[in-house]
Amino acid sequence: MKRNKTKQNEAKKMIKLMSHLVANYPTPELSFAAAQALVEGGADILEVQLPFSDPSADGPVIQNACSMVLAGGATGEDAMSFIARLRKSFPEVKIAIMSYASLIFTPGVDAFCKKASEAGVNAMIIPDLPFDCDEGLTVACKKYGMENIPVAAPSMSDGRLQKMLDCGFKTVYAALRAGITGTDTKVGAQTVDFLKKLKRPNKSGIVPEIYGGFGIHGREQAQVLEPYVEGVVAGSVFVRLIDAAAGYKDVLQKTISEKAKEIKGTV
Repeated sequence: MKRNKTKQNEAKKMIKLMSHLVANYPTPELSFAAAQALVEGGADILEVQLPFSDPSADGPVIQNACSMVLAGGATGEDAMSFIARLRKSFPEVKIAIMSYASLIFTPGVDAFCKKASEAGVNAMIIPDLPFDCDEGLTVACKKYGMENIPVAAPSMSDGRLQKMLDCGFKTVYAALRAGITGTDTKVGAQTVDFLKKLKRPNKSGIVPEIYGGFGIHGREQAQVLEPYVEGVVAGSVFVRLIDAAAGYKDVLQKTISEKAKEIKGTV
């Protein structure tokens, strides 16, 4: 009996996975197949990036994916249609849009958030709209039943980090290092200190869920992070697997599902 309870407790502590996809890369059908494989592999959140011509926080793997989708004539409407298909197919999975300020600001923050909510989006992650200068993003997200997930960086001062926590965000994306996504990330003492700061309660006594990302590609990193975060964010690793599959849907789905399970520790 005690053994079963121990197993149940271990299951409860399993790290969550926010998996990153570029909408409609490399094609709408293969992109959907990748999303399906991620869900089957245990992804808790599908983070869907709107293809953008200058994705400043992303490394060459995701930059190339964005460029290829845009070169094929894809539009923002296509991305929203893709998201709506994900919502219909995977109603139990949380969906977050990851994008950049100009794509949100151009149509109007309120109008964009309304459209995103109608497509089935649960959260917004806009790295270049900081929490205290977000052009009304947090307010619009609340208005349409979504949450704004701010990005915290190790370079932020203690005072600024606390100011962000005191805003009452339910979830925080912790960039584990400076730079761009895709390159390997070593989790050291400084990273741990940074993550511990994010687990401080805000003025209302609330501690947010923390998702650590930037360069996560395997189980070893997730294990190191597990004591300090609720989840990890992995993106470039899945885009690389899409590229390696070279259009073979069965290969793509098998490798992506296996990688998701590996990161979560279910294999």
